[in-house]
Amino acid sequence: MFIRKQLSAIHYCPFLLLVFVVAAKGQDSAYQNPPVAEPPYYRVRYPGSSNEGELVYPVSYTLWIPPNVKNLRGVVVHQHGCGEGSCRSGQTGAWDLHWQALARKHDCGLLSPVYEQPEKEDCTRWCDPRKGSDLAFQRGLKDLGLLSNHPELSSAPWILWGHSGGGHWVGGMTFLHPERVVAAWLRSGVPPLRPSEGRPDSWTIRDGSLSVPMICNLGTKEGVTQKDGRFARVWSGVETFFREMRKQGSLIGIAVDPLSSHECGNQRYLAIPWLDYCMQKRLKPDSNALMQMPSGEAWLAPMFSEDPTASVAVPRSQFKGNIEESTWLPDETTAKLWMQYIRDTKVSDTTPPPRPSVIRIEGNTITWQAEADLESGIASFVVIRDGVEIATIPAQGKNPFGRPIFQNNSYSDTPTQPLAEMKYIDTTAKSGAKHNYAVVTINTSGMRSEHP
Repeated sequence: MFIRKQLSAIHYCPFLLLVFVVAAKGQDSAYQNPPVAEPPYYRVRYPGSSNEGELVYPVSYTLWIPPNVKNLRGVVVHQHGCGEGSCRSGQTGAWDLHWQALARKHDCGLLSPVYEQPEKEDCTRWCDPRKGSDLAFQRGLKDLGLLSNHPELSSAPWILWGHSGGGHWVGGMTFLHPERVVAAWLRSGVPPLRPSEGRPDSWTIRDGSLSVPMICNLGTKEGVTQKDGRFARVWSGVETFFREMRKQGSLIGIAVDPLSSHECGNQRYLAIPWLDYCMQKRLKPDSNALMQMPSGEAWLAPMFSEDPTASVAVPRSQFKGNIEESTWLPDETTAKLWMQYIRDTKVSDTTPPPRPSVIRIEGNTITWQAEADLESGIASFVVIRDGVEIATIPAQGKNPFGRPIFQNNSYSDTPTQPLAEMKYIDTTAKSGAKHNYAVVTINTSGMRSEHP
């Protein structure tokens, strides 16, 4: 089914046909169950290569494009981490309603790569973009642009988010192509900056990258306050990266999750508003050239304190500490969200989510469409019949890694499969009776959408 759907989607691009046929035949069984990509979703896939400088692992790129967008202004990239489980989690990234809300607001695509790394194989063979994933990524953007009828995708700016090895990749891409990167969020992973240790995979900071807004985000159990465990070494790499970048004037901050380890937790409730603000300030309406972040709006805070209540952000002009060791935050609003996040991750939201739309009733089956709240996503829906609430979908939200959300959430910040449906079967409706139905969205802050 996957092969047939992909080939039918590209019948008008015959020069891509060979890529799909060869890739499908050689696909690893662990990666044969992605959601079907039909417009507004598009997918390309390439086999691994044995050529010097090219990507050794197969890779697929799935793109979601907001409805009625004439020209894409950028692409939001949601990059998974290392290991087969994390790589497979990327298969649903483009279907995430909350990340779609960010992309939709700015007329951007949402791209989810899947590097098909076999378990226990070397992660750096894809998360170091110099080893072929940079070239494969740009090839994917070009081919997806042709496939989706959006050729501007090949030159559009990038909004980068990455987890673990994905953070390494995001940082590396920012060093390689700072002129293309709007902003970068690095969760639990950074590229190594340790030339004094003679590491062959170390990176050199490029001047252009210093003007790209960045956040290094990790869990406190990754060596920050909890010094043992599998991920205890993450903090030392992040701290080195932050200090070297900030010392050279980088627009970079640190956000420590007080609850988590390597899992992504509730970071999206800070990451999405932070990226939204950076996109507002850096994306031009009629050009791919990026604007500089305004310097007068920045707030600063101490790099880290084991007492989060002592980590108070203030306007840059009022900061009394060492600026070279300060967390940089782009403005007052994001600074206040940051202060909430580092205390308990309970980033607040006081605005209701959008109302669901296109409610359809066929027999006793109710379906609807809904856009996520940019700040808080979607926790659940309430189905109302004749003015009375009859069901909550899902009845009990599940998310072992953070706030319960409608699509559930994986370790790597992507929806779980099978994808949740906006659907309810009313088994208590009286046969032959006419009922009036409405659906209400509830965001993860508990706010409800309006309804008739």
